[in-house]
Amino acid sequence: MLASVYRSNKKDEMYLYVVKKDDFSSVPEALLKVFGQPEFALQLNLGNRESLARADINEVKQQLKEEGFYLQMPPSIHDNQADLK
Repeated sequence: MLASVYRSNKKDEMYLYVVKKDDFSSVPEALLKVFGQPEFALQLNLGNRESLARADINEVKQQLKEEGFYLQMPPSIHDNQADLK
């Protein structure tokens, strides 16, 4: 399973995964307004990966199959504090 990953030009560390590059037809318009203009970051083959850095790979795959997109939110303040320990 391939996924195209886009970064938000409005929110730092927010990423949008879609099944087909440059196809945002499954993404709600309201979400795209908040997300801003998607900036292509990379294409991932999720089929040969066991994990992702900041997202549960099984949740990403499930959302892509069911919804056609996955939104990765920026890490919370609590996540950042855990990284400092």
